[in-house]
Amino acid sequence: MDILHQDADVSFTGKSIMKTKELTKQVRDKVVEKYEAGLGYKKISRALNISLSTIKSIIRKWKEYGTTANLPRGGRPPKLKSRTRRK
Repeated sequence: MDILHQDADVSFTGKSIMKTKELTKQVRDKVVEKYEAGLGYKKISRALNISLSTIKSIIRKWKEYGTTANLPRGGRPPKLKSRTRRK
């Protein structure tokens, strides 16, 4: 596989689907850089070998939040506070 992703096979109702890791911040920044330079989604997708939907998601997130960093996700709050965890 390429350097951008690390894949793992996951079985899902008899079909084999690929689950990919998140793209690095440098790669997401490169997508935004190319977008600001005037390249379209398809050209960026082909140039970086990343799916078109991923390119659209990165640019949509950048337009909405002004960042390409990973945003916090929802979920159960931690049982231990960070201060307790350090001890």
